[in-house]
Amino acid sequence: MKDTEPAHGPGPGSAADTDLVYDDTPAPPGRRVRLEPTPPGFWRLLLGSVLALLAPFFGILIGSTLGAPDSDSRMDPLYWGFFIGGLIGVLGLVAASLGGRALIRHSRARNREDEP
Repeated sequence: MKDTEPAHGPGPGSAADTDLVYDDTPAPPGRRVRLEPTPPGFWRLLLGSVLALLAPFFGILIGSTLGAPDSDSRMDPLYWGFFIGGLIGVLGLVAASLGGRALIRHSRARNREDEP
């Protein structure tokens, strides 16, 4: 039996079942939460990596949904979609590498500040 339910009383659906239990005791103290901002370059690294991984897949998906208008074309939309997705993926790799460089520089600068 839960401590919000009455020990005895009328059946289900009565007013005794819907009474609220008010507890005014304070919450026990916990440890302090120290919020720190994300280091510079973290989001560039994360989003650039996701873009580099997913852009070629979406290029293939878009190219395959367009289909080939005629069989005489040398480059089907599937190939163009993969090529453009690959180029966007390269831009994602550049963004991720710049974010990683900023993240490493920030951690090195922070380590120098911590040393006596």
